[in-house]
Amino acid sequence: MATNPEERPEERQRRELEEIRRKFTEVGARLGSAFEPASPENDGQQRALPLPAAPLDQPTRPRWQWLAAVALVFVLGTGLGYLLPRSGAGAQPAPTPPPSASTPAAPRTSTAPRAVVPRACLETARRGDETIALLTTNVRDRRLARALKAYTLASQACRKEASP
Repeated sequence: MATNPEERPEERQRRELEEIRRKFTEVGARLGSAFEPASPENDGQQRALPLPAAPLDQPTRPRWQWLAAVALVFVLGTGLGYLLPRSGAGAQPAPTPPPSASTPAAPRTSTAPRAVVPRACLETARRGDETIALLTTNVRDRRLARALKAYTLASQACRKEASP
């Protein structure tokens, strides 16, 4: 673009703008539009884009190497599983009691003494369950304060009744 010094700046800008538009039109006609579907008359002119080549700095590994690596990891994991100690594997079996004398033991006729739980201790357990339920459901208001106070009082009463 040679500029003419006698030419007005507005005229020069208009001419440059027309030349840029003409070049864009030529390039657009050659490449086609990226925003519109291809017209049927240009189907013969369209070329398939080449597939991107694999990067040269990262060689790909053959499939058999990946399979061998997976198999090796599996075998090593299985071997380590056998080497790790198992619960009860090294434990000695409980000794069997020696056989009793020739006379059989007399059958028991008396029953074992039953433990009687004081009523206050049962109340303590119930209040404790209520308090834990409020804590696990994330209730942090007056209900929790009342339940905790009732549990504390019931616990103290239980200790008094259960102590000799």
